[in-house]
Amino acid sequence: MPHKAFWLRCETKKFERRAALTPATSKALIDAGFTIKVERDEQRIFDDSEYEAVGCELVENNSWPHAPTYIPIIGLKELEESDEALPHSHIQFAHCYKQQAGWSGVLSRFYRGNGKLYDIEFLTDETGRRVAAFGFHAGFAGAAAGALALAASSKGEKLGHLEPYKNEKEMVDSVKSLLGGSGKGVKALVIGALGRCGRGAVDLFRKIGLEEDDILKWDLPETAKGGPFPEILDVDIFVNCIYLNSQIPSFITQETIRDAGKNRRLSVVVDVSCDTTNPFNPIPIYNINTTFPEPTVPVEVGAGNPPMSVISIDHLPTLLPREASEQFSADLLPSLLEFPDSRVWGDAEKLFREKLAEAVKVEGL
Repeated sequence: MPHKAFWLRCETKKFERRAALTPATSKALIDAGFTIKVERDEQRIFDDSEYEAVGCELVENNSWPHAPTYIPIIGLKELEESDEALPHSHIQFAHCYKQQAGWSGVLSRFYRGNGKLYDIEFLTDETGRRVAAFGFHAGFAGAAAGALALAASSKGEKLGHLEPYKNEKEMVDSVKSLLGGSGKGVKALVIGALGRCGRGAVDLFRKIGLEEDDILKWDLPETAKGGPFPEILDVDIFVNCIYLNSQIPSFITQETIRDAGKNRRLSVVVDVSCDTTNPFNPIPIYNINTTFPEPTVPVEVGAGNPPMSVISIDHLPTLLPREASEQFSADLLPSLLEFPDSRVWGDAEKLFREKLAEAVKVEGL
């Protein structure tokens, strides 16, 4: 790389307003000698002028395919589906290392272009902990969406289009209002409660007024015996926050839901982990990702039983785009300052090479 630089691409996923680099982290990188190029983007929560004010060079929207190949391209969500070869180094969440749908095709693009993938999900410190993650805000926003779906369901309605909030206070106040002023009386269960995501979900439930005893906080000890868990059916909202990397018994199944009949309390499942196409998905009661325009998908519950829905939006933190971006980007900054020479990036490239070799075999390249 002739000089240190990053190219912040726009996000093409609908309703995605977050950014991997904020104006603040861009300035820190510029002060450290990096050149930062930022694609113009009306969808991003940060105005183009905010980047320009700290010294970034603005470039045309979605122009990264024509960028010099020595400049790493940084973004958040996966690239749009294409057969085009990828010659750049990409820093992003690619969702292709756990054999998700289409995983080998995604990696084959890097093989054909001789590019590299540094998957943000797998950037870890010396203890194995991720250096940056949206987990807290994913859990916080997921719990909020679950409460909104419950409020709609209590009126015999379906949750409508979700719009990002300006800040956390606006979100909390809105949820409380739609619940009648407080979440008191609502019961929720969070699995993975000790992780970033789970802590975020618990925090939201507290802030909207749930009693502490009505927030069930489960982690490894509570799930060690293996599911299905009938206790899940006795709460209003179940939020799944686990990080899945191997097969485990299902937490809940359509059979247990049907068997509970009219005695079931559970109304909303929020699968923040969103391993929808993962063959090990422990919530096999739905099979599609939901979206901000259509946040819920109904569950087959059996004739005459109370309705139930699943929220499985794979970019929930964009409901709080500015705060989520600022926290994530600040956490990622120390590693970016050392790109590509630190252990974090070396390990990420090694993992990429391993996954690429698997994809090459599958694709017959």
